[in-house]
Amino acid sequence: MYNANKPDASELPSTARLLKSTGIAAAVAGALLVTVVLPAEYGVDPTRIGSVVGLTEMGRIKQQLAEEAAQEDAIAEIGESTAAAAPPPLSNEKTKPTPTTVTASAADETVPAAPVATEQALAPIWRDEITFTLAADAATEYKMVMAEGETAEFIWFTDGARVNYDTHGDRPGLNYHGYEKGSVERLEGTVTAAFDGSHGWYWRNRSGAPLTVTLKTRGEYADMKRVL
Repeated sequence: MYNANKPDASELPSTARLLKSTGIAAAVAGALLVTVVLPAEYGVDPTRIGSVVGLTEMGRIKQQLAEEAAQEDAIAEIGESTAAAAPPPLSNEKTKPTPTTVTASAADETVPAAPVATEQALAPIWRDEITFTLAADAATEYKMVMAEGETAEFIWFTDGARVNYDTHGDRPGLNYHGYEKGSVERLEGTVTAAFDGSHGWYWRNRSGAPLTVTLKTRGEYADMKRVL
């Protein structure tokens, strides 16, 4: 078919002009990749522009959520096999308070005065206190053996850096029941068992350097055990 509107060769863009346009487009795409895509999707911010406009934090949150989802998959896979291979329960002998017995002789005619309460005596008495160190990217898990409806108080904290955690439970036939998860330096509260089984915490150190975690617990549970 004859095209009456066919452009003249002089009206077409030259090779140099096409190369220039292509170069400009590539430069713009590269700039968007460095300043927008990398910070927003991966938390990588070589130009620091992403931090200024809030894209870098969004990317880091996305990466953290992806890592936590992978951790949950790993927990589901180990399930009952890790529980069967768990080391013996930790001894509570060192953390339980030792009762004091006072014996009065028949010759005593006066009742001894009650001791004055001190700040140390009024401080909370924890049944178990565990301290452990996590290398960079390392993980561990401690759980309490509890019956349905039992409640345990806890407090745990690091020596400064944040640590990813997942509070959850499991039992034969149920590999994972989540209570709470996040990334903090300190957490305290209670765990109420939703069923007979093991209930506790999974920690992973994503700080890039070793960190120390201290866990204190008390309440209605049979044993404290290290699962991972």
